[in-house]
Amino acid sequence: MYERYIKRLLDIILSLTATIILAIPMGLVALWIKIDSPGPVFFKQRRVGKGKSHFNILKFRTMRGDTPHDVPTHLLQNPDSYITRSGAFLRKTSLDELPQIYNILAGQMSVIGPRPALYNQYDLIEARDKVHANDIRPGLTGLAQINGRDELPIDVKARYDGEYAANVTFLQDFKIFFHSITYVFARRGVVEGGTGAMNQTNKEKPSK
Repeated sequence: MYERYIKRLLDIILSLTATIILAIPMGLVALWIKIDSPGPVFFKQRRVGKGKSHFNILKFRTMRGDTPHDVPTHLLQNPDSYITRSGAFLRKTSLDELPQIYNILAGQMSVIGPRPALYNQYDLIEARDKVHANDIRPGLTGLAQINGRDELPIDVKARYDGEYAANVTFLQDFKIFFHSITYVFARRGVVEGGTGAMNQTNKEKPSK
């Protein structure tokens, strides 16, 4: 009942509320990005949704226009050289994720769920298949995000995603939501240009 109906209703209410409250701050961020470097305000990237369908995730652009597309940050050589001044701040504070409220409103994502994998992040997709984490909507934040985030290797991240998929409840979503706020303000779990053990376990294949 909760997962099928109430969770989606809450997603719509929260994303609509966020759109109204954050309209001016997001407008200011967009202006900063345009002033800081040439290129579009938003960055679109193909990600894996519920049932392994694909959709374009929205983010504020944090890298230069000549950055290789569909390549995870930790697989770039010297990733810091691609990140803009505004982008460095947006990534550390997770403000670059704010446009995803429109993905939530469109039904492609949920507020809480496994973070959507890149379409070519084959090892993570396979690991999530084994624990049925691809059977639910991906989220803006999730259980893995409050237990290590970028610091987690693929197998551990998938295990957390599977634990969440097996127990989608209002109480768990409530806990994850408020723990995520703590993580964002503390800037915990953000590893720019690398993810610890993930560098050894990831087998992503860039499109370029």
